[in-house]
Amino acid sequence: MTDSVSTSPGEDFTAAIDPFDVFDAWFAEANASEINDPNAMTLATADATGAPNARMVLLKGLDGITAHPRGFVFFTNTASAKGCELIANPKAALLFHWKSLRRQIRLRGGVAIVAPTEADAYYASRPRLSRIGAWASLQSQPLTSRDELESAVARFEAAYPGPDIPRPSHWTGFRLVPLEIEFWHDRPFRLHDRVVFRRGRADELWTRTRLYP
Repeated sequence: MTDSVSTSPGEDFTAAIDPFDVFDAWFAEANASEINDPNAMTLATADATGAPNARMVLLKGLDGITAHPRGFVFFTNTASAKGCELIANPKAALLFHWKSLRRQIRLRGGVAIVAPTEADAYYASRPRLSRIGAWASLQSQPLTSRDELESAVARFEAAYPGPDIPRPSHWTGFRLVPLEIEFWHDRPFRLHDRVVFRRGRADELWTRTRLYP
């Protein structure tokens, strides 16, 4: 079923045409009300056997510039478990859950590495120790002790004593461009509102379907 009635997503998300309008409205409310990390989202990937993996990451961009379709951007070490899985199978799912607002949003789509200039810009905006940490942490690899990690941090602090710390080649961003976005709003007696938007490609129009809870 494809609907064509437009309304304010803040008033009735079940009648919206563009899911990004709904996301923007809900995300603005989450930023205003959530105490800790309203941009936290679960990232789900699959390993080489097809087994799923899920972990929390932070949304660091939701863009719509002409160079690429609008997508959800996060950053990580490409040698980490999630980085390796995304490179081998560039598809993923995201989940936002705002308990106090009784809302969640699920997304699925293809994933691509961001441009080096984009990764450089975000890396440069991070605190100094976060940039050092990107060098020191062999993310997802075995660690014998906390001392080993702290020694690596000290080593890279000595290697880069000034304010300019280059971005490691293994540290970058990924952009998920959704082909499916589902909005869920808690209602009494588990009779929730659920609406899913789907499209076959990023340049296609969305269809909207209301789902049983």
